[in-house]
Amino acid sequence: MRSLAFQAAQAQVVGDPYLSDGVDFGDIVLAIVKAIIAFVICLVATMLMVWFERKVVSRLQNRIGPNVSGPFGLLQTLFDGIKLFFKEDNIPAEADRFVFKLAPYLALLPAFLTFTIIPIGGDFNDGKNGSVTIFGRETFLQVADVPVGVLFFLAMSSLGIYGVMLAGWASGSKYPLLGSVRASAQAISYEAALGLALAAVILVTGGLSMNQIVQTQAGAGFGGIIPNFNIIVTGFIPFAVFIIAGTAELNRPPFDLVEAEQELVGGFHTEYSGIRFALFFLAEFMNTVTVGAIIVTLFLGGPAGPAFLGETLGWFTGFIWFFSKLLVFLFIFVWFRATLPRFRYDQLMDLGWKLLIPLSLAWLLVLAGIRVARNDGLNILDSAQADTILVIVASFAILLVGMGLLRAAINNARRERLLAAGLDPREVA
Repeated sequence: MRSLAFQAAQAQVVGDPYLSDGVDFGDIVLAIVKAIIAFVICLVATMLMVWFERKVVSRLQNRIGPNVSGPFGLLQTLFDGIKLFFKEDNIPAEADRFVFKLAPYLALLPAFLTFTIIPIGGDFNDGKNGSVTIFGRETFLQVADVPVGVLFFLAMSSLGIYGVMLAGWASGSKYPLLGSVRASAQAISYEAALGLALAAVILVTGGLSMNQIVQTQAGAGFGGIIPNFNIIVTGFIPFAVFIIAGTAELNRPPFDLVEAEQELVGGFHTEYSGIRFALFFLAEFMNTVTVGAIIVTLFLGGPAGPAFLGETLGWFTGFIWFFSKLLVFLFIFVWFRATLPRFRYDQLMDLGWKLLIPLSLAWLLVLAGIRVARNDGLNILDSAQADTILVIVASFAILLVGMGLLRAAINNARRERLLAAGLDPREVA
């Protein structure tokens, strides 16, 4: 059973409190101010993320990294942006000029829009909903509490690929086009696994609103000490699938096949220069920050901290918790980049279609079975706990059998391909 916070969230009317009694001019001003603040936070976080990645990678590789421009090299990213802004902007003669110019903005806009639905602070302790009072109006520390926030995130992650695809097509060159086609195939492959991992979160929380998902994770979990975070409640597997699929969606190493320079010169943005190239660069790092924030919100309670530590600083404590967790995941993304070699394209497709999708789908069925056993009562062993254990054991058994059959099918298909090519499968490693 979930905590009292879960039951309160179920009964809550989803939506920002300051819009509950209609909309006046002050509400419009507040919404604009919140959007501007969120945009500034995104830009500053992106600039710091570029610096952070350079410094961490350099330390992991026994280098120094940026250390001249500003304290600890903090201004290096700003100076790089200024340089790109004033660099010559070339447009290929064969390019579709309108689409070529539009594509960078289509890549950047979804990243910012996704950030607008993420609660970055607030007091969620003792059943509170994280609202604060600003200019006499009660509101959440997020631009908008969309009732279908999870679906909005999926829509934005899907729209982001249009900027990449159109950039490659509009360049009028075969190399950017190959990079953009790869990006489309990669996004389709990992979007399904990403959606199934999100479905597991929706199943255990019972809501699509990001604020509501945070509320269900607030408060004490098992024993009053272990947090009620979804990473624990969903059994860790959706969390692991989401991180892997999210990294692939970001086109970050080891899934950066879109920019495999040894094969495609420079990927979909080969023909871009100056400020338009900088916009693609900005979109990539802004997406990294946004996906990290989504992971924190969905699986680690967002601004909600462990209940036994309390909320000593009120809503600002949630702000500290959120960015502390976010920093951990940004480090993990950089760690991946510094340590893991790039996948081959066939390995990329195999991982998505043959492992992540079957695993996440099977685990979703396991969670659904456990939920039915707990809430509806199967009355197989005349005990709710025993019924739950029976469902878990049976689900794991079915999962293992399914994995074995899938592995056998893959090996059989490989054997047939080798035989058709005139090779002996026993001699091919």
